[in-house]
Amino acid sequence: MFTGFLYHLRAYGLKVSMMEWLALMRALCEGYARSNLTVFYHLSRALLVKREADFDTFDRAFATFFADVSDIFDVTDAILDWLEKPELPRELSEEERKALDALGFEDLLSTFRKRLEEQDERHDGGNKWIGTGGTSPFGHGGEHPTGIRIGGAGGGRTAVQIASSRRFRNLRNDRILDTRQIGVALRRLRKLDRDQGPEELDLPKTIDQSARNGGEIDLVFSPPRRNKVRLLLLIDVGGSMDPHTVLCERLFSAAHAASHFKKFESRFFHNCVYEKLYTDISRWKGEKTSDVLKRVDEKWTVVFVGDAWMSPYELTYSGGAIDYYHDNIDTGLTWLQRFRLRCPKSVWLNPEPKRIWNAPTIRMIRQVFPMFPLTIDGLTDAIDVLRGVKPNKATTEPVLDESKNWGALA
Repeated sequence: MFTGFLYHLRAYGLKVSMMEWLALMRALCEGYARSNLTVFYHLSRALLVKREADFDTFDRAFATFFADVSDIFDVTDAILDWLEKPELPRELSEEERKALDALGFEDLLSTFRKRLEEQDERHDGGNKWIGTGGTSPFGHGGEHPTGIRIGGAGGGRTAVQIASSRRFRNLRNDRILDTRQIGVALRRLRKLDRDQGPEELDLPKTIDQSARNGGEIDLVFSPPRRNKVRLLLLIDVGGSMDPHTVLCERLFSAAHAASHFKKFESRFFHNCVYEKLYTDISRWKGEKTSDVLKRVDEKWTVVFVGDAWMSPYELTYSGGAIDYYHDNIDTGLTWLQRFRLRCPKSVWLNPEPKRIWNAPTIRMIRQVFPMFPLTIDGLTDAIDVLRGVKPNKATTEPVLDESKNWGALA
C-alpha cells in the first residue's frame, strides 16, 4: 500500500534503494510503526534517508504525500492487554430494547458523543447503557490509556505538521551552515604523497604482499605520507560583499583551523585584485601582489572568494580601481590572469545566486576561473576540480601573453 510513497520520494530526488525500502516494509510488518503516522514518519526517515542534508527533502515529500491524513489510530500495549482480557457486554432487557428503539438516530448519535467525552477509564459494558447514561471505552480529543483516538485533535503536532515545519531546511547542501561543514569539505582537498624521510611500516602493502606470498609475512616499509597541498585563500571584502560577511568568516575560520595543509596563506582584496593584497585591509596593511605571485607556483592551490560584481571599468581599465589609494597600471583582469597562469589549480567561489552570473564582470571572470557557488555542494564540486576528479569548468583559457607581462613582476 506504500508503493506510491516510494516513487514519490524518488520523484523528489531521494535515492531510496530497494534494500532500504524492504527494511521499512519489514519494520511495518513487525509492528514498529504501531499504526501511528508520526511514528511512521520517524521510522521511515531513519531507514530511508542516508544524509542529514536530505532531511528537508524528505520532509517536503512526506508532507505532500500524507497531506490529507490527519487521524491517528495507535494500537498500544494498553489496548492489546485490554483485548487479551475481554468481557462480553451484558444482554439488554426487553425494557431497555424498547427504550433504545424509541430513540431517533440523531438522538442516539448525540448521546454516544456525550458518553465519549465522559469516558475516563476502562469500560466493559458498565452499569448503564448508552440510552440512560454509562461511559465509553474510548477517549476523545486526547491521549487515552488505550491509545485509540476517535475524532477531535490531540494537543501534540501530527506527523504532517512536523514535516511541514521543515526543521531541517538549513541542513540542505545548497546552504552553508557552520565551520564544521566547511572544514569537512576542505579536508577533501588533501593530497597524501610519499615523501622523503624515515621509513615506516606500510600496513596495507604488508598485508597485500604477505597475501601474495601465500601467508608468509613480508614486511614492507615506505616513507611517511604527508599532505602536500599548499593553499592560498583570497577573499573579497567590503561593499557588495558585506551581506556575505558571516559566510566568508566561516570559510576563513575553517581554513585557518585546518591542520592538514602543508602551507596556508590568506589575503584580502576589494572588488578585484590589483597591485596590492592585504593581511589587514582595515589598516591597508599588506604586500605587493607581485611578491605573492613570485612566492607561489603550480604546486599551489588558489581559491578566490567574491561576488565578481563590479563596474566593467574596474576590471578592464588601467587605473580603474574604485579606491583612490590603488595605483593599478595593470588592469584587474590582467592580475587575475597572472594568477591563473602561475597557479593553474585555481577556482572562484561566488556567494551570489547563479541567476545573476551572466552580469558582464562575472561572465569575464568565469572565462578565467572555474566558478562555483559558495555552498557545500559548490565547495565540494570546486574541490573535485582542484583534485582532478572532475573536468575544469573554465570556458576559455587565459589570454594573457606571459612572455610580455611577467617581466613587470621581476
